[in-house]
Amino acid sequence: MTYKVKEIFYTLQGEGAHAGRPAVFCRFASCNLWTGREADRARAICQFCDTDFVGTDGVGGGKFSTADDLADAILVAWPESDRDNRMVVFTGGEPLLQLDSKAVAAVRARGFYVAVETNGTRTPPGGVDWLCVSPKIGSDLVVREGQELKFVYPQLGVDPRRFESLEFENLRVQPMDGPKLEQNVAAAVKFCLDNPRWQLSLQTHKYLGIP
Repeated sequence: MTYKVKEIFYTLQGEGAHAGRPAVFCRFASCNLWTGREADRARAICQFCDTDFVGTDGVGGGKFSTADDLADAILVAWPESDRDNRMVVFTGGEPLLQLDSKAVAAVRARGFYVAVETNGTRTPPGGVDWLCVSPKIGSDLVVREGQELKFVYPQLGVDPRRFESLEFENLRVQPMDGPKLEQNVAAAVKFCLDNPRWQLSLQTHKYLGIP
C-alpha cells in the first residue's frame, strides 16, 4: 500500500504519560470522523479537532510506497547521536486507517518504541508498545483495551466514568481546546479531584510553543 503522510517531525511528546519525551511524530493524512475541511466541521462526528491532517505537504510529509521507505524517513528525523531511546508516535488524523503490521515491524526493526494515538474505531496491528485511545462521542469504539485512555473533556452529555470498565492502564481527561479552554481546564481539574482514578492531561507543547 501507499502510506499518505501529512508530516514527520522530531519534537517532545506534549500529552499523556509520555509528556516531555523526545519522539518522532508521523502524522498520517485523513480521518474517518472529519474530513479536515472547515466547511465540513459542523457535520463531523469530531467537531473539536485542532490538527491539520489534510494532504501530504507538511514537513517531512509525502507518499511512501513501502513500509521500509516510511521507516527510513522516520529514522532520518531521529538524532544520529542516539540509538537507544528511539520513539515514534503514529498519529493523525486517524493513523489506523493506514498503519499496518508491515510499517510497525519496519520501525521496530530500526529500534523504535512504537506509540499510537487513535480514536479507537479501528483495530490496531500487533507490535504496538503504547496504545493511546481518545474516544469521540458518536463513533463506534472498538478498541477497548490499551495503555492509555485519554478523554477530551467535556464532551456533551458524557461522563468519562463510563469508560472505567474498559481495560486501560491509565485514565486521563484532557481539557478541550478552544474559546472555553480556561473553563474546560477548571472543569477537568475538578473532575480529577472528585475522581482520583483519573489524571489530568495537558497539551504542554502548546504552552511551550513547540510542534
